[in-house]
Amino acid sequence: MNKLFLGGFLAFSIFLISCSTVPITGRKQMNLLPESEIMAMSLSQYNEFLSQNKLSEDKKNVEMVRRVGNRIASAVEQYFREHGMSDRLKNFEWEFNLVEDDTPNAWCMPGGRVVVYTGILPITEDETGLAVVMGHEIAHAVARHGNERMSQQLTVQGFGTALAIAIDEKPEQTKNIFMAAYGLGSQLAYVLPYSRTHETEADQMGLIFMAMAGYNPQEAVDFWQRMSELGGQKPPEFLSTHPADETRVNNLKEFMPEAMKYYNPNGD
Repeated sequence: MNKLFLGGFLAFSIFLISCSTVPITGRKQMNLLPESEIMAMSLSQYNEFLSQNKLSEDKKNVEMVRRVGNRIASAVEQYFREHGMSDRLKNFEWEFNLVEDDTPNAWCMPGGRVVVYTGILPITEDETGLAVVMGHEIAHAVARHGNERMSQQLTVQGFGTALAIAIDEKPEQTKNIFMAAYGLGSQLAYVLPYSRTHETEADQMGLIFMAMAGYNPQEAVDFWQRMSELGGQKPPEFLSTHPADETRVNNLKEFMPEAMKYYNPNGD
Protein backbone atom coordinates (compact mmCIF):
# COMPACT_ATOMS: atom_id res chain seq x y z
CA MET A 1 0.00 0.00 0.00
CA ASN A 2 2.85 2.36 0.85
CA LYS A 3 4.51 1.57 -2.48
CA LEU A 4 1.25 2.19 -4.27
CA PHE A 5 0.80 5.49 -2.50
CA LEU A 6 4.39 6.50 -3.25
CA GLY A 7 4.01 5.59 -6.90
CA GLY A 8 0.83 7.61 -7.18
CA PHE A 9 2.40 10.54 -5.37
CA LEU A 10 5.44 10.49 -7.68
CA ALA A 11 3.22 10.28 -10.78
CA PHE A 12 1.13 13.21 -9.54
CA SER A 13 4.29 15.20 -8.73
CA ILE A 14 5.67 14.60 -12.22
CA PHE A 15 2.35 15.72 -13.68
CA LEU A 16 2.40 18.96 -11.68
CA ILE A 17 6.03 19.70 -12.53
CA SER A 18 5.53 18.89 -16.21
CA CYS A 19 2.28 20.78 -16.70
CA SER A 20 2.63 24.10 -18.52
CA THR A 21 0.53 26.50 -20.52
CA VAL A 22 0.92 27.12 -24.24
CA PRO A 23 1.42 30.85 -24.93
CA ILE A 24 -1.43 32.72 -26.63
CA THR A 25 -3.90 29.80 -26.71
CA GLY A 26 -3.71 29.05 -23.00
CA ARG A 27 -4.03 25.29 -23.52
CA LYS A 28 -2.60 23.14 -20.74
CA GLN A 29 0.03 20.66 -21.87
CA MET A 30 2.35 18.12 -20.31
CA ASN A 31 5.99 18.04 -21.48
CA LEU A 32 7.88 15.35 -19.59
CA LEU A 33 11.24 15.77 -21.31
CA PRO A 34 13.87 18.34 -20.26
CA GLU A 35 14.23 21.00 -22.95
CA SER A 36 18.03 20.83 -22.59
CA GLU A 37 18.03 17.19 -23.72
CA ILE A 38 15.56 17.90 -26.51
CA MET A 39 17.75 20.78 -27.73
CA ALA A 40 20.89 18.63 -27.76
CA MET A 41 19.19 15.88 -29.71
CA SER A 42 17.67 18.46 -32.03
CA LEU A 43 21.04 19.96 -32.95
CA SER A 44 22.49 16.52 -33.68
CA GLN A 45 19.60 15.47 -35.93
CA TYR A 46 19.48 18.86 -37.63
CA ASN A 47 23.16 18.73 -38.56
CA GLU A 48 22.75 15.16 -39.78
CA PHE A 49 19.82 16.20 -41.97
CA LEU A 50 21.76 19.09 -43.51
CA SER A 51 24.72 16.83 -44.23
CA GLN A 52 22.47 14.46 -46.16
CA ASN A 53 20.44 17.01 -48.12
CA LYS A 54 21.36 19.61 -50.70
CA LEU A 55 21.02 23.24 -49.70
CA SER A 56 19.50 25.46 -52.35
CA GLU A 57 21.85 27.70 -54.31
CA ASP A 58 19.04 29.96 -55.46
CA LYS A 59 20.26 33.15 -53.83
CA LYS A 60 16.98 35.05 -54.22
CA ASN A 61 14.86 32.35 -52.58
CA VAL A 62 17.44 31.61 -49.87
CA GLU A 63 17.48 35.29 -48.94
CA MET A 64 13.65 35.36 -48.91
CA VAL A 65 13.47 32.37 -46.54
CA ARG A 66 15.97 33.96 -44.18
CA ARG A 67 14.33 37.38 -44.38
CA VAL A 68 10.88 35.99 -43.54
CA GLY A 69 12.27 33.77 -40.80
CA ASN A 70 14.22 36.55 -39.13
CA ARG A 71 11.25 38.94 -39.23
CA ILE A 72 8.97 36.40 -37.57
CA ALA A 73 11.63 35.37 -35.04
CA SER A 74 12.25 39.01 -34.06
CA ALA A 75 8.53 39.64 -33.65
CA VAL A 76 8.10 36.51 -31.51
CA GLU A 77 11.06 37.44 -29.29
CA GLN A 78 9.72 40.96 -28.81
CA TYR A 79 6.25 39.66 -27.87
CA PHE A 80 7.70 37.19 -25.37
CA ARG A 81 9.90 39.88 -23.82
CA GLU A 82 6.95 42.22 -23.41
CA HIS A 83 4.91 39.47 -21.75
CA GLY A 84 7.65 38.22 -19.42
CA MET A 85 7.97 34.87 -21.19
CA SER A 86 11.50 35.11 -22.59
CA ASP A 87 12.50 31.98 -20.67
CA ARG A 88 10.41 29.92 -23.07
CA LEU A 89 12.80 30.89 -25.86
CA LYS A 90 15.90 30.21 -23.78
CA ASN A 91 18.62 28.55 -25.86
CA PHE A 92 16.80 29.24 -29.12
CA GLU A 93 19.32 29.80 -31.93
CA TRP A 94 17.35 30.73 -35.01
CA GLU A 95 18.52 29.30 -38.31
CA PHE A 96 16.72 29.24 -41.65
CA ASN A 97 17.66 27.04 -44.59
CA LEU A 98 16.18 26.22 -47.98
CA VAL A 99 16.68 22.62 -49.12
CA GLU A 100 16.37 21.24 -52.65
CA ASP A 101 13.41 18.89 -52.41
CA ASP A 102 10.23 18.73 -54.49
CA THR A 103 8.12 17.81 -51.46
CA PRO A 104 5.79 20.67 -50.42
CA ASN A 105 6.99 20.76 -46.84
CA ALA A 106 8.74 22.74 -44.09
CA TRP A 107 9.54 22.13 -40.44
CA CYS A 108 11.04 23.77 -37.38
CA MET A 109 13.07 21.89 -34.78
CA PRO A 110 13.37 22.86 -31.11
CA GLY A 111 15.60 25.90 -30.77
CA GLY A 112 14.29 27.59 -33.90
CA ARG A 113 16.09 25.62 -36.61
CA VAL A 114 13.85 25.88 -39.67
CA VAL A 115 14.04 24.07 -42.98
CA VAL A 116 11.90 24.97 -45.99
CA TYR A 117 11.73 22.65 -49.01
CA THR A 118 11.85 24.21 -52.47
CA GLY A 119 8.77 22.19 -53.37
CA ILE A 120 6.53 24.41 -51.27
CA LEU A 121 7.59 27.70 -52.90
CA PRO A 122 5.31 27.38 -55.96
CA ILE A 123 2.39 27.06 -53.53
CA THR A 124 3.40 29.90 -51.21
CA GLU A 125 3.82 32.04 -54.37
CA ASP A 126 5.31 35.04 -52.56
CA GLU A 127 6.85 36.25 -49.31
CA THR A 128 3.53 36.55 -47.49
CA GLY A 129 2.56 33.01 -48.47
CA LEU A 130 5.91 31.82 -47.17
CA ALA A 131 5.24 33.66 -43.89
CA VAL A 132 2.10 31.54 -43.47
CA VAL A 133 4.19 28.37 -43.61
CA MET A 134 7.08 29.61 -41.49
CA GLY A 135 4.80 31.18 -38.88
CA HIS A 136 2.99 27.85 -38.57
CA GLU A 137 6.21 25.83 -38.20
CA ILE A 138 7.78 28.28 -35.74
CA ALA A 139 4.55 28.04 -33.71
CA HIS A 140 5.04 24.26 -33.41
CA ALA A 141 8.49 24.84 -31.89
CA VAL A 142 7.43 27.68 -29.59
CA ALA A 143 4.44 25.67 -28.36
CA ARG A 144 6.75 22.68 -27.71
CA HIS A 145 4.46 20.35 -29.60
CA GLY A 146 7.33 18.00 -30.42
CA ASN A 147 8.23 17.58 -26.75
CA GLU A 148 4.60 16.88 -25.95
CA ARG A 149 4.32 14.34 -28.77
CA MET A 150 7.64 12.67 -27.98
CA SER A 151 6.74 12.45 -24.29
CA GLN A 152 3.63 10.51 -25.24
CA GLN A 153 5.52 8.12 -27.51
CA LEU A 154 8.39 7.46 -25.09
CA THR A 155 5.83 6.73 -22.39
CA VAL A 156 4.11 4.26 -24.74
CA GLN A 157 7.51 2.65 -25.36
CA GLY A 158 8.02 2.31 -21.60
CA PHE A 159 10.79 4.88 -21.13
CA GLY A 160 8.78 7.48 -19.22
CA THR A 161 10.81 10.64 -18.63
CA ALA A 162 14.25 9.02 -19.03
CA LEU A 163 15.25 10.30 -22.46
CA ALA A 164 18.95 9.74 -21.73
CA ILE A 165 18.24 6.09 -20.91
CA ALA A 166 16.15 5.69 -24.05
CA ILE A 167 18.96 7.12 -26.20
CA ASP A 168 21.52 4.88 -24.52
CA GLU A 169 19.52 1.64 -24.62
CA LYS A 170 17.67 1.99 -27.92
CA PRO A 171 19.32 4.80 -29.90
CA GLU A 172 17.79 3.96 -33.29
CA GLN A 173 14.27 3.57 -31.93
CA THR A 174 14.58 6.81 -29.95
CA LYS A 175 15.91 8.62 -33.01
CA ASN A 176 12.93 7.40 -35.05
CA ILE A 177 10.53 8.60 -32.37
CA PHE A 178 12.26 11.99 -32.37
CA MET A 179 12.17 12.27 -36.17
CA ALA A 180 8.49 11.36 -36.29
CA ALA A 181 7.59 13.62 -33.36
CA TYR A 182 9.02 16.57 -35.26
CA GLY A 183 7.56 15.59 -38.62
CA LEU A 184 10.89 14.64 -40.22
CA GLY A 185 11.53 11.84 -42.67
CA SER A 186 8.97 9.22 -43.59
CA GLN A 187 5.89 8.73 -41.44
CA LEU A 188 6.42 5.77 -39.12
CA ALA A 189 3.79 3.15 -38.57
CA TYR A 190 3.44 3.76 -34.83
CA VAL A 191 3.41 7.56 -34.68
CA LEU A 192 2.07 10.50 -36.65
CA PRO A 193 3.89 13.87 -36.64
CA TYR A 194 1.31 16.10 -34.98
CA SER A 195 -2.23 15.74 -33.71
CA ARG A 196 -5.06 17.80 -35.14
CA THR A 197 -5.06 19.78 -31.88
CA HIS A 198 -1.41 20.70 -32.46
CA GLU A 199 -2.02 21.59 -36.10
CA THR A 200 -4.96 23.84 -35.26
CA GLU A 201 -3.00 25.47 -32.44
CA ALA A 202 -0.03 26.08 -34.77
CA ASP A 203 -2.41 27.63 -37.30
CA GLN A 204 -3.80 29.99 -34.66
CA MET A 205 -0.40 30.98 -33.26
CA GLY A 206 1.16 31.13 -36.73
CA LEU A 207 -1.42 33.68 -37.87
CA ILE A 208 -0.55 35.91 -34.93
CA PHE A 209 3.21 35.46 -35.38
CA MET A 210 3.11 36.43 -39.06
CA ALA A 211 0.83 39.38 -38.26
CA MET A 212 3.28 40.59 -35.60
CA ALA A 213 6.01 40.49 -38.25
CA GLY A 214 4.00 42.70 -40.61
CA TYR A 215 2.60 39.99 -42.93
CA ASN A 216 -1.12 40.00 -43.69
CA PRO A 217 -2.57 36.89 -41.99
CA GLN A 218 -5.52 36.88 -44.40
CA GLU A 219 -3.19 35.29 -46.95
CA ALA A 220 -3.33 32.08 -44.88
CA VAL A 221 -6.82 31.29 -46.18
CA ASP A 222 -5.68 31.55 -49.81
CA PHE A 223 -2.54 29.50 -49.11
CA TRP A 224 -4.41 26.58 -47.53
CA GLN A 225 -6.98 26.66 -50.31
CA ARG A 226 -4.13 26.29 -52.80
CA MET A 227 -2.75 23.42 -50.72
CA SER A 228 -6.14 21.71 -50.89
CA GLU A 229 -6.03 21.84 -54.68
CA LEU A 230 -2.84 19.77 -54.90
CA GLY A 231 -4.91 16.62 -55.42
CA GLY A 232 -4.21 13.14 -54.21
CA GLN A 233 -6.41 10.93 -52.08
CA LYS A 234 -6.75 12.13 -48.50
CA PRO A 235 -7.95 10.11 -45.51
CA PRO A 236 -11.15 11.07 -43.68
CA GLU A 237 -10.59 13.86 -41.17
CA PHE A 238 -10.95 11.59 -38.15
CA LEU A 239 -8.06 9.41 -39.43
CA SER A 240 -5.77 12.31 -40.21
CA THR A 241 -3.48 14.36 -37.99
CA HIS A 242 -4.24 17.42 -40.10
CA PRO A 243 -7.66 19.08 -40.06
CA ALA A 244 -9.68 18.53 -43.23
CA ASP A 245 -9.15 21.39 -45.70
CA GLU A 246 -12.61 22.85 -45.14
CA THR A 247 -12.26 22.62 -41.35
CA ARG A 248 -8.84 24.25 -41.47
CA VAL A 249 -10.05 27.17 -43.58
CA ASN A 250 -13.08 27.67 -41.33
CA ASN A 251 -10.82 27.66 -38.27
CA LEU A 252 -8.51 30.22 -39.87
CA LYS A 253 -11.46 32.51 -40.55
CA GLU A 254 -12.52 32.14 -36.92
CA PHE A 255 -9.01 33.02 -35.68
CA MET A 256 -8.60 35.92 -38.12
CA PRO A 257 -10.17 38.80 -36.10
CA GLU A 258 -7.75 38.15 -33.22
CA ALA A 259 -4.77 37.87 -35.57
CA MET A 260 -5.64 41.12 -37.32
CA LYS A 261 -5.31 42.97 -34.00
CA TYR A 262 -1.57 42.26 -34.22
CA TYR A 263 -1.20 43.17 -37.87
CA ASN A 264 0.89 46.20 -38.75
CA PRO A 265 1.95 46.38 -42.41
CA ASN A 266 5.16 48.10 -41.29
CA GLY A 267 6.00 45.33 -38.83
CA ASP A 268 6.43 47.86 -36.03
